[in-house]
Amino acid sequence: MQNTSLQFKKQVTIKLADVKLQDALSRLQSRFVEGRSAVISEIHDLQETRTAAAAIRDRVLNDLEHWLLHFEQQATTRGAIVHWAETGDDVNRIVAEIATQHGVKTAAKSKSMVSEECGLNDALELAGVAVMETDLGEYILQLAKEAPSHIVAPVVHKNKEEISDLFAEKHQLPRKTGIAELCREAREVLRPAFLNADMGISGANFLVAETGSVLIVTNEGNGRLVTTLPRVHVAITGIEKVVPTLEDVTTLLRLLPRSATGQSITNYVSVLTGNKNKEDHDGPQHFHIILLDNGRSSLIGGEMQEMLRCIRCGACMNHCPVYQNIGGHAYGWVYPGPMGSILTPLLGGLEKSPDLPNASTFCGACAVVCPVKIPLPDLLRKLREKQMQRGMKSRQETLMLKAWAWLALHPNMYALATKIGVRLMHTMGGKEKLLHTLPGASGWTDGRDFPAPSGQTFRELYQRRTHK
Repeated sequence: MQNTSLQFKKQVTIKLADVKLQDALSRLQSRFVEGRSAVISEIHDLQETRTAAAAIRDRVLNDLEHWLLHFEQQATTRGAIVHWAETGDDVNRIVAEIATQHGVKTAAKSKSMVSEECGLNDALELAGVAVMETDLGEYILQLAKEAPSHIVAPVVHKNKEEISDLFAEKHQLPRKTGIAELCREAREVLRPAFLNADMGISGANFLVAETGSVLIVTNEGNGRLVTTLPRVHVAITGIEKVVPTLEDVTTLLRLLPRSATGQSITNYVSVLTGNKNKEDHDGPQHFHIILLDNGRSSLIGGEMQEMLRCIRCGACMNHCPVYQNIGGHAYGWVYPGPMGSILTPLLGGLEKSPDLPNASTFCGACAVVCPVKIPLPDLLRKLREKQMQRGMKSRQETLMLKAWAWLALHPNMYALATKIGVRLMHTMGGKEKLLHTLPGASGWTDGRDFPAPSGQTFRELYQRRTHK
């Protein structure tokens, strides 16, 4: 998937003015935010569970090579073939080679953000393999030729009417308006894809080192059909997804669905281990697992390693006031919201996405809801510091920050400057007590009026209160 993060500010303006998008994004509040709140209290030892989950992820990341090699050994013992991919292009090449080796002409695909990261669908089409997305949201986006706007609910930016129009156009059938009718229509189109596909492609929520298993968590039956009916199954995931044991997975599964979709448990938890045996009723004859690096290993042992704890629940974006107002496409790459504002610069280059570390109010909601306790605001702050160190900030912003830093280090001058500033802004507010524009800070006042201060600093107001 092409990275268009350089257009972030332009896209923000467009998305804020998109009435349909704003209406669609409002559903996040009831579906995911309120949904999470309703079920997260079921975990009576929530903070202890979050701490345990973070420790499980850290245990792996602190010795990642060991756990990956252990996973490879166990998976290979059970008949799977493990491939190592340094880049997204390597993933595409490996999958194309597997397709050629097994004479694959059609592929049914379950939702996989890593495959979006690699641009796999386009690569396979060029290699002569017809690919059909089978997750309902991803299938809708494939018809619309759009990228996902959310890592859990990829089509959250569209409403029912838009989907009805899209189905009528692409399926050449009478337009339907009921949700059940639309789902049935999609099911009738997708069913032959499951039955006729030569290859199934999936992602992986976790890799279990203990058993060499791939574990996927889904709410639609397409995941199991994709991974069990085709004679070839290819699972693609990042190297950080490995977990030591099945018992560790159970801890993470207490948090993942509650954080992602507001469910106590998802409809399907599939543990996929090895090839089909004689006594098995279903399963692939050939099971390939591709482990993608794509910059992840460079974070190991560094100050940004904690980001690799991420279990892709999407809770941070659901609760982020920035994402709630602009949606996912504005971020310009696969991963939106707070986690994307960190991952995109880390994996794609800070110079290619300079605005993303600043796409945050630092309200801290993302850190509060993160099930594995990733300190997202701290990591965003570190990226901002890197931008300053590399001279990536504008001259105006750099001068303003240096001026503020100098004042902060000289308390008497700071007190004088704030005293002058609040009195000046009080005068500018006039009878309305509103600032319609702020020189040098027009971003605050282009779309809103700024309340004028009282004319006294906090210190002055505090002293008056304490002397009463």
